[in-house]
Amino acid sequence: MSPEDQEVLDLVRLVVAKLVDSPEVVQITGRDSNNALVIEVQVAPDDAGKVIGRQGRIVKSLRTLARAASTHRGGRHVEVEILD
Repeated sequence: MSPEDQEVLDLVRLVVAKLVDSPEVVQITGRDSNNALVIEVQVAPDDAGKVIGRQGRIVKSLRTLARAASTHRGGRHVEVEILD
């Protein structure tokens, strides 16, 4: 994983940790998939709604932020997935 990818992971970790009630449970992992960085976010079951938001608005914003951070650093395509 490149330093640019790690910076995007750290940004997502920071934002998600601030949104939830149990930041110590947050797990953020990154993996390569078809020349894209897939960021997997796992939170406590009670916090999933806080990360997804009404009609998915918060997770959409999180995806936009991650893509913008990656593009700004000359990175590649980024996907953010919320795991159960």
